[in-house]
Amino acid sequence: MTIRTAAASHATHARGEERILFALKTKGAATAQHLASRLGITVVAARKQLVRLEEAGLVSYREVAEGRGRPERLWRLTAKGHARFPDSHAELTLELIASIRRIFGEAGLDRLIAEREETARTAYDEALQPYSGLEQRVAALARLRRREGYMAEVEKLEDGTLLLIENHCPICAAATACQGFCRSELAVFRTVLGSGVRVSRIDHILAGARRCAYRIEAATGKGKDR
Repeated sequence: MTIRTAAASHATHARGEERILFALKTKGAATAQHLASRLGITVVAARKQLVRLEEAGLVSYREVAEGRGRPERLWRLTAKGHARFPDSHAELTLELIASIRRIFGEAGLDRLIAEREETARTAYDEALQPYSGLEQRVAALARLRRREGYMAEVEKLEDGTLLLIENHCPICAAATACQGFCRSELAVFRTVLGSGVRVSRIDHILAGARRCAYRIEAATGKGKDR
């Protein structure tokens, strides 16, 4: 094998492995067969790539039994695998939050979050102005969040309810240090989507979920969401 051929083969393997990492990040745990079907590759190729990723510490598996057949391996990202999708400027962000707390106290940090919330609300309001239907507005919001690094997508359930799914949090370090950021984002979603819409967070990365997800539906007069 020539050096050029070897390099091309290595690049092909690397791209395949990155596609598997992205699929596990955005769609959650999966078997090799499901990954192969989703990515349009053979099951043998998917298994080989998963083994290499496991050796690199990026994925792990647990065996699950379905019916009377042999248990299947359900693959998921490890913490190291999730780290391949980085938090934006995490170290600097944590240093800034610590400095603001030390100099201005919690009240100063609350003012910072409130300012960020108002800026986001204004920007989202403007961006959603051309859209009238709830489904269109949620799709537009997802596009905004996707551009901001949240790997956002929208899923429509059988009953018409919408899920705004964020497969990644580019400010996870900041949100971990101060959960006011998460409360602020939920408040922004509720405001920009309007008083006739109910928004509730049903999955939360900080609570151990692999993603953040928001259930969005027309208000029906029930009690206030969390």
